[in-house]
Amino acid sequence: MKIAFVGLGQMGRPMATNLLRVCPGLLVSTPSGRGYPELEALGAVPTDDRRALASSDIVFLSLPNEEVVEVFLFGVEGIAQWMRPGSTVVDTSTIGYTQTIELTGRLAARDIRFMDAPVSGMEARAVEGTLTAMCGGSEQVFDDIAPYLRSMASTLLHMGTNGTGQLAKLINQLLFDINCAALAEILPMAVKLGLDAEKVAAIVNSGTGRSYASEFFLPHILADRFGNGYPMKHAYKDLVSGAQLSTGLCIPLPMLAAATATYQTALLQGHGDSDKGAMIKVYEHLLGVSFRAHPAP
Repeated sequence: MKIAFVGLGQMGRPMATNLLRVCPGLLVSTPSGRGYPELEALGAVPTDDRRALASSDIVFLSLPNEEVVEVFLFGVEGIAQWMRPGSTVVDTSTIGYTQTIELTGRLAARDIRFMDAPVSGMEARAVEGTLTAMCGGSEQVFDDIAPYLRSMASTLLHMGTNGTGQLAKLINQLLFDINCAALAEILPMAVKLGLDAEKVAAIVNSGTGRSYASEFFLPHILADRFGNGYPMKHAYKDLVSGAQLSTGLCIPLPMLAAATATYQTALLQGHGDSDKGAMIKVYEHLLGVSFRAHPAP
């Protein structure tokens, strides 16, 4: 069985590293052409040869957005034109539901199997191999790729037909985004009212106000670190997808709309390269306060 993994960014690199444990000789590639000698040292075979990647039985993708996925599969040098009938594409990227359905049909026309398998858990769990993978596609394809996904994910869920993996990931991401926006709005108010930031963070993370967002971001915010998660400018696509579903299906999502406004303000203020914790800077600026730990004496 010849396996390839394409996309070696913040999530893809540790995922490929874990996949190497069950796939010696794994082909690895990145659209940027950047080399990763540490993966080669573990037995991976780096290549920029699209035809070599297309000759694989299974190609895993971990790419930043739907435009990159589209070009990699169906561009002038897209691998779909060279893939064999019966081979499989597994997309662990986070892209839109509509595009996922379109990709499914275009690949099926070439007799290429497809499964959307976006993951959740951020970089730390990618390193540990304990991600959650939400899979959309046929039972047969799920059964065939499950042994490989289990090297990367400890929670593996078959959600249904193609597209349902992306829908499940979107639901999770939108809840996470709302939590991040809520922290950004409420915590500066606590400091404005005279409360100690470190003590408030301790109360939140040990009380009923805690969430994964608070547990992950509050220690970093207190330490003035905002580069520990996915950049906001890339993650904004989830909010766009949520708005499209809301509009298309006439589903009112007022809390998501409010969170999106905070997110947009942070992007307009130039925080797009920072993680979602940096949304707090919007309200810190508005209130003239800083939610940070006291400097050590």
